[in-house]
Amino acid sequence: MKKQLIELRVNGRPRELAVEPSKLLLETLRQDLQLTGSKRGCDDSSCGACTVLIDGVPMLSCTLLAASCEGQEITTVEGVSEHGALAAIQKAYGDWGGAQCGFCTPGFMMTVKHLLATTANPSEAEIREALSSNLCRCTGYSQMYQAIKAAIEAEQKGMDSLSQQVAK
Repeated sequence: MKKQLIELRVNGRPRELAVEPSKLLLETLRQDLQLTGSKRGCDDSSCGACTVLIDGVPMLSCTLLAASCEGQEITTVEGVSEHGALAAIQKAYGDWGGAQCGFCTPGFMMTVKHLLATTANPSEAEIREALSSNLCRCTGYSQMYQAIKAAIEAEQKGMDSLSQQVAK
């Protein structure tokens, strides 16, 4: 099959790739760019483990053709950290035990990143609604919600408050 040349921005970096027209974005990220944070969990849009942000909007990379993302900004979980330091949500997940096996964590992180970018102080109902497209098979939702609430508060007050919350 003839490959198609596409240009993308992935985690802030311009990328030019030759991809087969039928190649999924998830495969392109994992195989061609070695960005393995996004996971293949279901292949039918039901688990959210492959969630990435495309132009700031959460999308399932297991159902998108890479070529359809031509010219767009793609953010993966590898692009969440801030200047080499953990983002508030990453630190909170670690501090509050928000990840059990960790397989679903990248998808949840990307969904939460979008939520925090679009909703300054989300309610518990808004958090639950945003996360309804992601599935944790370990059922670690309680710790995830605690981590997300801690991350929201940390972003509002500054990262130092996260350490203080965990110490309580």
